[in-house]
Amino acid sequence: MGQMVSDENFEEQAARNGGIIKHGREILFQAFNWESHKHNWWSNLEEKVVDLAQSGFTSAWLPPPTQSLSPEGYLPQNLYCLDSCYGSLHDLQALLRKMKEHNVRAMADVVINHRVGTTQGSNGMYNRYDGIPVSWDEHAVTSCSGGKGNESTGDNFDGVPNIDHTQPFVRKDIIDWLIWLRESIGFQDFRFDFTKGYAAKFVKEYIEQSKPLFAVGEYWDSCEYSPPDYRLNYNQDKHRQRIINWMDSTGGLCAAFDFTTKGILQEAVKGELWRLRDPEGKPPGVMGWWPSRSVTFVENHDTGSTQGHWPFPSDHIMEGYAYILTHPGIPTVFYDHFYGKDDSFHGGIAKLMEIRKCQDIHSRSAVKILEASSDLYSAIVDDKLCMKIGDGSWCPSGPEWKLAASGDRYAVWHK
Repeated sequence: MGQMVSDENFEEQAARNGGIIKHGREILFQAFNWESHKHNWWSNLEEKVVDLAQSGFTSAWLPPPTQSLSPEGYLPQNLYCLDSCYGSLHDLQALLRKMKEHNVRAMADVVINHRVGTTQGSNGMYNRYDGIPVSWDEHAVTSCSGGKGNESTGDNFDGVPNIDHTQPFVRKDIIDWLIWLRESIGFQDFRFDFTKGYAAKFVKEYIEQSKPLFAVGEYWDSCEYSPPDYRLNYNQDKHRQRIINWMDSTGGLCAAFDFTTKGILQEAVKGELWRLRDPEGKPPGVMGWWPSRSVTFVENHDTGSTQGHWPFPSDHIMEGYAYILTHPGIPTVFYDHFYGKDDSFHGGIAKLMEIRKCQDIHSRSAVKILEASSDLYSAIVDDKLCMKIGDGSWCPSGPEWKLAASGDRYAVWHK
C-alpha cells in the first residue's frame, strides 16, 4: 500500500482549517437523481428534511446549484447565479435554512473542471467569460481544450472548455466562490466533481482556503478487467491504490467515493461473495486500506438513475446496503433507493442506519470476516454487530446475539 497521510494528521489539519470532525459517524444522502431538474427540486427536498434528519443523515449532497447550459447542472456558466433548473435562489435558501434547523449539512456539488464560455474567443470557440462575475479570458482555459492556458494537469473533459487550475487568478476566483458558497449561501460540505481532470494539489488548496466541514472527491477510475470475457479481476489493489494516491495528494483533506468497493460488491452479490475478502483478509475496496476516507455507496446519479452507466443489480439493493451500513467507511444512500417510486427500500435502509447509530459503528470500525464463499458473506464488526448477506444459511453462535434486522438475503444481529 502506498504512503498516506495518517488519520491523526488529517484531523490536525482539518482542525487548523476550521473543519469539524464528527469522528467518522457521518451518513451521507445523495439528494437527487438524473431527472431531478424536472421536478421543482429544492421545494421537493424541503418537504423531506424532517424525515432525513430523523433517519440519521448528517449531510445531504445536493445537485449543482449554479446556472448551467445543461439542465442537470454539470455544464456551469455563471457561477454566482443560483437560479437553476432545480429552482430559484429563494427556494434554495429556504431549503438550506430548514436543513440547518434540523442539523443536516448541505453539500454543494462543486463543478470546477470545466466551464462553458459566454463569448467566442480564439479559434471561434466559446472560451471567454465576459460580462458576468468571474470574467476570464482564454488564458483560463487549457491549451488542450481550445484555450491559451497551459496543458491540463489531468484528464480532458471533452467538448467544453477545461479550466486551467495552474493560473493563480483562476484559483483565487474559485476560492472566493467556494467561500461565498459556504459563508453567504450556507453550504457546509463540498463534493468535487470529475477530480481526474485536474491535479489533486489544487483540491488541497481549495479545501485549505475555503474550509468546508467535510469534502469528498469523485475520482472515478476504471476497475481492472481481464480478456477475453472481461470479467472483473479478483484483485483490485491497483484500482484502490490509485484512489488512495489521489487522496494522499490532497494531504488527506479530501475523502473519495469508494468506486472499488462498488465495483466489487455489485459483482459479488451475484453469487461471487468470495470477492469480498482480499488476500490479506480485509475488505477489498478503499474501505480495507483507508476506511476513514472511504465514502461507500451502492449507486449514484451516473451509475444508476436513467443514465445507468454502471448499475447495481436491482434485485440485490438491500444486500448492498446491509454491507455498507454495517461496515467501516462513510456510507452514502442514493435518493432513488430511499424515495423511489414505491419506497420499498426506505424502511429497510432506515432500520440499518438506526442499528449503525445505536451500535456506534463508524468509519474506522474493525471488521473480522468470518466467511466469504460463493453464496455467503458474514462478518463481525467491533465485536458488537454481526451480519450476513447471500443465499447461504448462517447465524452467529451464542445466546447474546439478537436478530436486529433481516430481509431478502441479508440479516443483522447485535448484542
